[in-house]
Amino acid sequence: VQLQASGGGLVQAGESLRLSCAVSRRTFSVYDLGWFRQAPGKERELVAALPWRGDRPWFADSVKGRFTISRNSAKDRVWLQMNSLRPEDTAVYYCAAKTDSSPVYKISNYGSWGQGTLVTVSS
Repeated sequence: VQLQASGGGLVQAGESLRLSCAVSRRTFSVYDLGWFRQAPGKERELVAALPWRGDRPWFADSVKGRFTISRNSAKDRVWLQMNSLRPEDTAVYYCAAKTDSSPVYKISNYGSWGQGTLVTVSS
């Protein structure tokens, strides 16, 4: 599975941004697709995950009610809509895919990663 993230940028607090992840090669093998972020000096964390087979998405408590995750019908693009952005959302965001049924928060099982896209939220 190949992934390519895009859409990052500089926004002010309270504004919105939509990240896009292009998914290609063996997309049928994807079980979950997640969006992760890593802020300077912090560990990479999962912010949202989309079960490929249509179950309910998962969100970290810190983004619930502000972020949504969706996919097109062709299953080759996933978006992370980020609303009401806060300075603490500043990070490099990555999309990643895993091909097994392990829990979505098991970061080590995500075997395919896109390059990161930087999101900067100014106060």
